[in-house]
Amino acid sequence: MHTRQGLFELMQHKKSCLCVGLDPDPQRIPVSCGTGVTGMEVFCKTIIEETADFAVAFKPNLAFFEQYGAEGWAALSRIIESVPDDVLVIADAKRGDIGNTARHYAKSMFDGLGAHAVTVAPYMGKDSVVPFMEGFENQWTVLLALTSNAGADDFEFHGNPPLYERVIERSQSWGSFDQLMYVVGATRPEKLREIRMLAPDYFFLVPGVGAQGGDLDEVMKAGWTNFGGLLINASRSILYASADGDFGEAARNEANRMQKRMQPYFENSFE
Repeated sequence: MHTRQGLFELMQHKKSCLCVGLDPDPQRIPVSCGTGVTGMEVFCKTIIEETADFAVAFKPNLAFFEQYGAEGWAALSRIIESVPDDVLVIADAKRGDIGNTARHYAKSMFDGLGAHAVTVAPYMGKDSVVPFMEGFENQWTVLLALTSNAGADDFEFHGNPPLYERVIERSQSWGSFDQLMYVVGATRPEKLREIRMLAPDYFFLVPGVGAQGGDLDEVMKAGWTNFGGLLINASRSILYASADGDFGEAARNEANRMQKRMQPYFENSFE
């Protein structure tokens, strides 16, 4: 899974391109898990255990852990250790600084946490991105390109060509398809189709399916390739499928349901 081919082989094995986002909101964690850091850790480990059969990646959002300081960071490390070895871990950190600072951010994500990939904001250009790849040949850098939030209109669509197109076109010269992925939101499938034309060889991490309104089948049709090419992230629709003590079982059922909808694309790819 440290290369495009390796990741696709994992996806073929599971017939899934599901990425489960770990966004443990303290207000929504079932009371049966406990409170504070303990409740968050119990909740996340249960989600991982119940959904790992269907997921090829987990994406912990660091903000939910960092709010607890050192205790939350330690819990995140233990949660990552609980992820099966054959599943990708994407640190959703959205780091975006330059030079020596960027290199230390990379070390903290890859060497410190043990993540396989990290999300990076490319607003400051090449020297805010390349440090995440230099010396980390077996890891992924996931660049924000076209995001799924409403505020994306503030900057990402401005310019000629639009900013998100400049990011995708320029950055492909910084790293290969074994090093770079792109974040492309699910809420604009027509743009995802255009971006696939701009970056035909790269994986896309696609948030926004489920609670944010993105349609799974539209995303698959717009971005699917002969190497898969998609990691489709779902967070709230899986994490909070139930607010009760059966949340783990409910999460498993929702992850299974999504995998079943993805499976035909893998079967067709072998025709």
